[in-house]
Amino acid sequence: MGMAKVHDFKSGIYLTNEDFHEIKEIFHTPLTGSYNWDYTAADDKINRLYQLAKKRQWDVEIDLDWSQKWDKDKARLEDYGLAHQSYLGYEPYLSLSDEEKLNVQHKLAAWSLSQFLHGEQGALLVASQLCSCAPTYNAKLYAATQTYDEARHVEAFNKYIQTRHKEMYPITPDLKMLLNKILTDERWDLKFIGMQLIIEGLALGAFKAFPQTHPDKLLHQLIEKIIQDESRHVTFGIHYLEQHIKRLSEDEVEQRAEFAYQACLIMRHRFHPNEVFDDFGWDLEETIKYNDGIKARRDFQTFIFQRVIPSLKRVGLLTETVRPKFERLGVIQWEDFDDEDVNWKEAQSA
Repeated sequence: MGMAKVHDFKSGIYLTNEDFHEIKEIFHTPLTGSYNWDYTAADDKINRLYQLAKKRQWDVEIDLDWSQKWDKDKARLEDYGLAHQSYLGYEPYLSLSDEEKLNVQHKLAAWSLSQFLHGEQGALLVASQLCSCAPTYNAKLYAATQTYDEARHVEAFNKYIQTRHKEMYPITPDLKMLLNKILTDERWDLKFIGMQLIIEGLALGAFKAFPQTHPDKLLHQLIEKIIQDESRHVTFGIHYLEQHIKRLSEDEVEQRAEFAYQACLIMRHRFHPNEVFDDFGWDLEETIKYNDGIKARRDFQTFIFQRVIPSLKRVGLLTETVRPKFERLGVIQWEDFDDEDVNWKEAQSA
C-alpha cells in the first residue's frame, strides 16, 4: 500500500511513463461492480436527493468571490481567536515571539486545510467507486453527482491553499489508513458507512467549527458552500443503509458496527498536527499530552460527532455491543441530536 508497492507497476500497460512519475502512490482494490438494467425510480428518497443535487450545483470560479482581500502576511494573532488562546498555557508556545506565534497559527491552519483537501480527494475516489458498486439505479445516479461534488471540493480547497495560504502538509497516517481501508474493502456497504456516515459526518462538524478559528471571510463562504453538499451526502448514506442493514445477519451487523467504532476511534484520539509540532522542534509526546488537555480541543473533538452518532443509530449500527465503547469515547450524548441547520433539514426532507 505504501511507496514500495509502486514498483509493482509496469509502465506502458495502463499509464505512460510520464503519468507514472506524477503518481505518488498506487492502491489495488477488489472492487466488484454491477450493472442495473431496471431504470425505474425504485427509491423516491434517493431520487429526490438526486434531483436536489442537480439543482444545488455551484462553480468554484463563479460562485465564490476570489477578489476578497485577506493577506496572510498582514494577519494578527487575535485573528485566530480560540486557536491562539488554546496554546497560551503551553510553555514552548509562550516562549515564542508574537511573529513566531503567528507563524504557528498559520501552519496549524494550513495543516487543517491540507487534511480537508486530502480527505476530499479520498471522498472523490470512494464516490467514483460507489457509481460502480452501488446496487441500484438511483444510487448510481446519485453517486455520480457526489463524485462531481467531491471533485469541486478538491478544486476549491486546492485553489484556496495555493492562492491564500501557500503552504500544504501531507496527509496524516491515520486519515490515510482509514481512507485506504474504505477504498480497498470489497464490501460496498463499508464504503457507505466509512465515507457517507463517518468521514462526511465528521467533516460537517469540523467545517461548522473551523470559521471560529480562521479570519478569512472567503474561506467561511467556501466552507458554507461545501456544507450544503456534505449534508446531502450524509443523508444519502442514511437513506441507503437503513434498509440494507436490516437485511444483514446479526454477525454482519456487528462487523460493520465495530468497523464504524474503529473509524471513529481513529478520528477521535489520533488526529494531531504532529508535522507542525515537528516544524517547531516541540517534544511530540509532551505536546500531544498538552493538546489533549485543552478544553476547547476536547469540546471540538466531541462536537464533530454530532452528525455521526445519530446517523449510526438510525441505520442500526449503534448496537448494544459497541454502545459502551462509544460511551467511553465520550460521544454517545449525540445519539438523539436533532440539528436545526437549514441545509441539513433540506437534505433530510428530500
